Amino acid sequence: MNEVDQYMENVDEKWKDAFIQLKNVIDENIPKGFELVMQYGMPSYVVPLTKYPNGYHCNKDTPLPFLSFAAQKRYIALYHSGIYGDPQLLNWFQNEYPKHMDTKLNMGKSCIRFTNPKKIPYSLIGELVSKMSVEQWIRIYEKNVNQTTKK
Repeated sequence: MNEVDQYMENVDEKWKDAFIQLKNVIDENIPKGFELVMQYGMPSYVVPLTKYPNGYHCNKDTPLPFLSFAAQKRYIALYHSGIYGDPQLLNWFQNEYPKHMDTKLNMGKSCIRFTNPKKIPYSLIGELVSKMSVEQWIRIYEKNVNQTTKK
């Protein structure tokens, strides 16, 4: 059993079915080239070092993070670096969310939190996940890192 399977196995029963369904939606919709690994203690889709040898700016030996998800005590968290790095994608998501949900969007800069396992907009998450290829993510990441390092 790999680390991701172990994590999935240990998700609290309250969140387990929703968490498995979320993983399945991500698996079905994530563009080719991302790799599922354990990163920062949670299942994560990354750009492997074989595809982007520069790695993550914080640690060059770490694959470039893209999307992670975790079952916390009070919610399921979906961390999508693309909505943090691309204002147009964030705007699209914020405008689409109310069309799929009757609850208020609960999010931080890249973290979307779902506090009710029965109220997760899986089709919207699938669409969000599908909107950015590995190549697009690398371009956005490099642009944002270069802007940050020039300041």
